[in-house]
Amino acid sequence: MKAIVSLAAALMLSCLMAAQPAVAAPEAKVTPLRTEPLPEYPGKEVEMIIVDYPPGAVDPVHRHDAHAFVYVLEGNIVMGVKGGKEVTLKPGDTFHEGTNDIHTVGRNASSTQPAKFVVLLIKNKGAPILTPVK
Repeated sequence: MKAIVSLAAALMLSCLMAAQPAVAAPEAKVTPLRTEPLPEYPGKEVEMIIVDYPPGAVDPVHRHDAHAFVYVLEGNIVMGVKGGKEVTLKPGDTFHEGTNDIHTVGRNASSTQPAKFVVLLIKNKGAPILTPVK
């Protein structure tokens, strides 16, 4: 009888745990710094942003349709593009994404410490900085 009660309790607990909504990873905060047209390259502009990753932040798979140059200011971040190697970057490290790259990995390497980086994008004038990829 004790075994049946224990089994029933275990099943109820697992059902309750399964019914709990999944906790979403914290989202990155993007702060635009500056946008400048590039008169020497008609239709192009440079946009500079700061990205703050709270602990545990994860980006969705996306593309930039731009050259994106990353410079890490604080913390450690993990970056990767389709067909490339995943890399962990620390303050002072850089990363580049090309115009056709699909950004498959972008996350804070820490679940307890924030991270911050600057991104310089060379893109079509008025284009969004990020396009989700399914």
